[in-house]
Amino acid sequence: MDTVLAVDLGATKFAAALVDETGAISRRHLVKVDHDADAEGLWAQLVDLVDDVRGAAIEAGEHPLAVGIGAAGPISPNLERVSPINLPAWRDFPLHERMSELTGLQVNGDGDTKAIALGEGWLGAARGHTNFLAMVVSTGIGGGIVLDGRLLDGASCNAGHIGHVIVVPDGRTCTCGATGCLEAEASGWAIQEITGLPPVDATPAVIERTGRLVGRGVASVMNLLEVDLAVVAGSVALGFGQPFFDAAQAELESNCRLGSATMKPTIIPAGLGGEAPLVGAAAVAWRALGRLPDLAG
Repeated sequence: MDTVLAVDLGATKFAAALVDETGAISRRHLVKVDHDADAEGLWAQLVDLVDDVRGAAIEAGEHPLAVGIGAAGPISPNLERVSPINLPAWRDFPLHERMSELTGLQVNGDGDTKAIALGEGWLGAARGHTNFLAMVVSTGIGGGIVLDGRLLDGASCNAGHIGHVIVVPDGRTCTCGATGCLEAEASGWAIQEITGLPPVDATPAVIERTGRLVGRGVASVMNLLEVDLAVVAGSVALGFGQPFFDAAQAELESNCRLGSATMKPTIIPAGLGGEAPLVGAAAVAWRALGRLPDLAG
C-alpha cells in the first residue's frame, strides 16, 4: 500500500513515521528536542530522525510518495518559514526548502493542530462533522478550525490559535507577549511554572482549573463561529483524563449560550489519541496528493 512520510514537530519532541491511506502508522521514530541546540542543531536532530525512518523503509522496500509535516507555529504558507514560539532557535527557519532538499520528495506542511483537525475529520472524533474545532493541550496550546468542511487558513496560514484567546484578564504574561492567554494559564509549561510541578503531578484542583480555562476559551470560539464540537488532543488534556473534560464541559455549557436549540456544545477527547499528530501530518500530504476524502462529505 502507498505511504507518505509524516513528520510532527512539537515543542518537546520530533516524531516521524510512514502512514498509509487508512491512517495506519509504521516505522515510527521520535527524538526529544534539545532546547540548548541552535537552529542547525535542531535541524540536525530532524535530519537524523527522517533518515532513520527512510532508512528503515527502504530496507523494507517501501518508498513514500511525499512528505507531510505538522509544525508548531507561527508558520508561513506551506512551511516556507517556521518560527515556533516554544522553539526560539528557529526563527524564520526555511523548513520547506531544507526538507525538500533532504528528501527529494514533494513536501507539504501546515500548523500542527491544523493538521490534527484534518486528521480528526478524516479518521477521528470529528469524522462526519463539517463544523468543528480541534485543539491540542500539551506543552503549548494550539487549534485548527473546520467550517463547512473547509480547514481555515487565515492570512498567513495561522488561523485557529486558540492558545492565544484571553481567558484571564490581566493574567500571566504569555510567550507571545500578551497577558492572560489560554496558553499562559493552562498549557504544560504554564502549569509547571504556576505549581512548580510537571503536569503529571498535578493536583485535582489544578486539573479542574485547567479544564475550566480550556472550556472558557472553547466557548468563545464556539460563540463566534457557531460550531458545537471541540476535539482535544495533547499530553496534558489526555493525561488529565475525564476530570479535565468534565470541568471543560461544565464551563463550556455555562458560557456557550448562543447556539440554536438543536446545538449542544461538546468537548471530547480526540479520537486519534496520541496518534493524532502523525496522522494529521499524513493527512496534509494525502490532501496535497488529492487522495484525502472531502471533509464536507
